[in-house]
Amino acid sequence: MNITASQVKELRDATNVSMMDCKRALQESEGDMDKAVKLLRERGMAVAAKKASRVAKNGKVTAKISDDAQTGVMLEVNCETDFVTRNDIFKAFVVELTDKAMDIEGDVNEAVKDELTAKIAEIGENLVIRKSEKYVVDGTGAVASYIHMGGTVGVLVEFGLEKAETATADAFKALGLDICLHVAAANPTALDRSGIPENLVEDEKALFAKQVEGKPENIVEGILKGKLNKFYSKICLLEQGFVKEEKMSITALLEAKGKELGDTITIKRYTRWKLGEA
Repeated sequence: MNITASQVKELRDATNVSMMDCKRALQESEGDMDKAVKLLRERGMAVAAKKASRVAKNGKVTAKISDDAQTGVMLEVNCETDFVTRNDIFKAFVVELTDKAMDIEGDVNEAVKDELTAKIAEIGENLVIRKSEKYVVDGTGAVASYIHMGGTVGVLVEFGLEKAETATADAFKALGLDICLHVAAANPTALDRSGIPENLVEDEKALFAKQVEGKPENIVEGILKGKLNKFYSKICLLEQGFVKEEKMSITALLEAKGKELGDTITIKRYTRWKLGEA
């Protein structure tokens, strides 16, 4: 039968479900509004929609790496309460979503919206995939991950290699975990100097210039250079001191492990999330 736009709008206003799903429910119920509402409730859509405005600020950051280390995904799945975060049903669902994300190209939320809707109805809280990231190795390399404190911090790192076999070596796997642990603990601003916003650098230069006012001109340049290098060493991943051995920079660590493995190891990119952060 012909379903009018006004009927669809009326059902949407009553349930807050999408226009397309409302129209489909009305068609299936042959225009009977009560039956359409019941259909949406049976499918969990109306329940999910009613809860959609609630804030989802708890949850977990989760990650998975393929067996060959060529693909990695990381998700932040949010719920409303810490109680649900500890719920076994929620934990299992997070694992399920992470597994599915490995094979999804494009928008993860769109691909699993039906599963989310059903789980919202089952758990009784709003659930949101707030962030998703997928790394697929470009060329020869590997992906590593680390999840801290049961899902409060997550890290994904892509490494560049020259030898494919290095990706499966135990020494490299240990290095990958160490780098991820470092990123989680040290929270670098960027991989290297090129990733630091220019305005931040200029602000630091202005501050350093004030600190050396009145000092002899012949030593000012050296002091400013030293201060700027120290600034970069605090916020650039490749220049930071390794958390397990601060006198060794991450660059030096990569070079040392590269010699040990007979390969050249680089960090191509990384992602670090803290639960709830923008």
